[in-house]
Amino acid sequence: MNVALAEAHDAPGVANGPAVVCADVRKSFATAGGVLWALRGIDLTVPAGGVTMLVGPSGCGKTTLLSVIAGILTRDSGRCAVFGVDAEDLSSRERLDFRARTLGFIFQQFYLLPSLTIADNVAIPMIINGLPRIRALAAARELLSEVGLGGRTSEHPGALSGGEQQRVAIARALAHDPRLVICDEPTSALDHDTGQKVMALMRRIVAERGTTLLIVTHDSRIFPYADRIARMDDGHILGVEVPPAEPVS
Repeated sequence: MNVALAEAHDAPGVANGPAVVCADVRKSFATAGGVLWALRGIDLTVPAGGVTMLVGPSGCGKTTLLSVIAGILTRDSGRCAVFGVDAEDLSSRERLDFRARTLGFIFQQFYLLPSLTIADNVAIPMIINGLPRIRALAAARELLSEVGLGGRTSEHPGALSGGEQQRVAIARALAHDPRLVICDEPTSALDHDTGQKVMALMRRIVAERGTTLLIVTHDSRIFPYADRIARMDDGHILGVEVPPAEPVS
């Protein structure tokens, strides 16, 4: 195994160093009209622990940056490391292994499998990482209790409200105890009250676990839940600010 990858697997939940470091990251796409530059020299450091939000107008490159950080998209140039590991230094198999062990994902769409119970949905990342199914299901039920769905573990996603399905998605993202959870618009499909409850839940759980949460959002209603906000436009990071108010608890 790659040495840096082995160290990242063995490291504690909150590292001494930053969770993410991007330096002069550039990414382009070929289009019918020519080359489209989505990222134009991104410099961004995300400290380990807490909640960092990445905000900016549609089309400014936020989701592309998340995909580069996650190792899903390759970049044109620059460096991007997650807990000291640059995905592009890894083989394809090592990259998949690193992502499966280190990252969790929460999306605007919940991507729950409708034919499975919510306990089965939450157990999937643990089974992928080699945990026997019986133990994975037991751990999944504990996680669902933690997000307030302990009495409904045998139900299917279609029986749940949008906010409840997002709570299942949170439990699934945290099931394998990832060090970094990446969220793409996790509250934009939810009403105000439900979005606030979901963010309060995420803040509490990641604080208890020492997890780093990186959120792309347009939803200004959840900005008070951030420890820091990175503002982005036209493929650039314009600056990083600390919200003046204390985070909502």
